[in-house]
Amino acid sequence: MKNFLLIGLVFLVVLVAGNSLFVVKETERAVMLQFGELVNADIAPGLHFKIPWVNTVRKFDARIQTEDSPSERFLTLEQKALEVDSYAKWRIIDVGQFYVSTRGNVATAGSLLSERINDGLRDQIGARTLIEVVAGERDELMLALTEELNQTTASDIGIEVIDVRVKRIDLPDDVRSSVYDRMITERNREAQELRSRGEELAIGIRADADRQAVIFEAEAYRDAERIRGEGDAEATGIYADAYSRDTEFYAFMRSLNAYKETFSSKGDMLLLDPDSDYFKYLKDGVPVQ
Repeated sequence: MKNFLLIGLVFLVVLVAGNSLFVVKETERAVMLQFGELVNADIAPGLHFKIPWVNTVRKFDARIQTEDSPSERFLTLEQKALEVDSYAKWRIIDVGQFYVSTRGNVATAGSLLSERINDGLRDQIGARTLIEVVAGERDELMLALTEELNQTTASDIGIEVIDVRVKRIDLPDDVRSSVYDRMITERNREAQELRSRGEELAIGIRADADRQAVIFEAEAYRDAERIRGEGDAEATGIYADAYSRDTEFYAFMRSLNAYKETFSSKGDMLLLDPDSDYFKYLKDGVPVQ
């Protein structure tokens, strides 16, 4: 009988201890309730004690959560409709407020956050044009929306919005063709402006190149004429110096060159008086002048 009582006592102690001790992991946040009333709004990670059957512990994942919002239709500044599909990254920072606002239901927190994201996207997209939303200011839009959400979500829901991102932006079928045509027209206009600007620059570059080419040719011709003149002057000086050293030999060489040029062609016929000055050098050594 005593053994049964001892076993029962041990079982009771184990049962009480099992219901009295609990562990909160590093990746968790926890609150303690006493008959449904919140008595500890933020239990730190570690081993803790509670009163069995009196205290209840609710644990929540403290890691970053993802809320995938359904696609919604929004209007831009020029009243163009867009189908926007977005998602948000969030985490619990005030576990007590999170429990009070959502009764510890993560789905409820996601639903509340999704509603606020849609309201924020409606305001942000409504203040921008289609081009700004699609390409120009998407990053600025997301940053502004994240900052706006964090002004109220911490105090109202007990969560922090890490980031909000747009997965896809589509145009409704009834406006897609007209918007695409307008975007194509705008891009063609910008392309034509760039081509005109490039052609203008090209004309200026070609004109400058032609001008420089003319200048280079003129300078080259000037330098060539100067060098040719200097060469002719030097050659004349050399000839004059050579002639002044032996005038008779120079006259003799001139006569030989004249004979060589005159009789170089066998088909020519030349009628000259033997007593003419042309043959004086051959007859009496007088050079042809």
